[in-house]
Amino acid sequence: MSQTTSSDTSPAAIAIVGAGAVGGLLAVLLHRAGVEVVVVARPATARTITADGLRLQSTQFGDGHAMVPALTEVPSGARVILATKAFAVPGLVDELAASRPTELVSLLNGIEHMKTLRASVPSGLLAGGSIAVETTRLGPAVIEHRSPFLRLTVPADAADSAIVAAWRSAGLTVVSAGSEAEVLWSKLRFLAPMALLTAYWQQPIGAAVAHDQTLTAGLLAEVAAIATLDGVPTAPDQLIGALTALPPAMRSSLQGDLEHGHQNELDAIGGALVRRGEALGADSSILQRIVADLGAR
Repeated sequence: MSQTTSSDTSPAAIAIVGAGAVGGLLAVLLHRAGVEVVVVARPATARTITADGLRLQSTQFGDGHAMVPALTEVPSGARVILATKAFAVPGLVDELAASRPTELVSLLNGIEHMKTLRASVPSGLLAGGSIAVETTRLGPAVIEHRSPFLRLTVPADAADSAIVAAWRSAGLTVVSAGSEAEVLWSKLRFLAPMALLTAYWQQPIGAAVAHDQTLTAGLLAEVAAIATLDGVPTAPDQLIGALTALPPAMRSSLQGDLEHGHQNELDAIGGALVRRGEALGADSSILQRIVADLGAR
């Protein structure tokens, strides 16, 4: 059976579902460290990766080329890193369930996807993690790592997983602490304003934060209040500190997807916050206004 269609691989292998900017980057770094890894992608992308391998451009990790095996189905019993966009989850749950992964660590943005996965996917370990990085896919098999950092975070109960061990063996920075809700909110509470502001003003984060300071302050206050009501205490000052510490030229993937008319994570990021705010009785008027405006563009 050909490499692009087979679902047969070692049960000990790590399968990265999603060969985009994040999945491709992790695949190259794990392969470089000698970890048995495969990527799971759409047929055309899988054929390209099988023929040409994955190419990485990174100041932090160095440029490189890796002949990572590519499949179109999730291998049975593999350890799965889910690195797609959140909107892809509904179309993947049946395949993930059928593969019965030994471990599954999700790196998706948002807070709603884990409920969907838990309702459908049997796994020895199922954990919602996060990744802090700026990376983009220049082509089907070319990844550009733009940020001077890459940090992976998982809940404390996933600290001893084989996936985390593989990340650490590749020299990646991994934090394992807190509950799953704390991990997901720790990213979303600053990712959401970062993504929404850069997309709303169509500017990189440095200029977007400063464009309308009253709107920025109001948005951060709403996000902080929703996170706090959901059990993760957050102050607006924490969020503005995190945003201003980012490279001023940093852009969000939501910004790029909206500019190019691509399917995007506006609902998974902004919509999820609005829904959570409404459920908790929090004021989300600024959030609603920004999400509605972006949705109408």
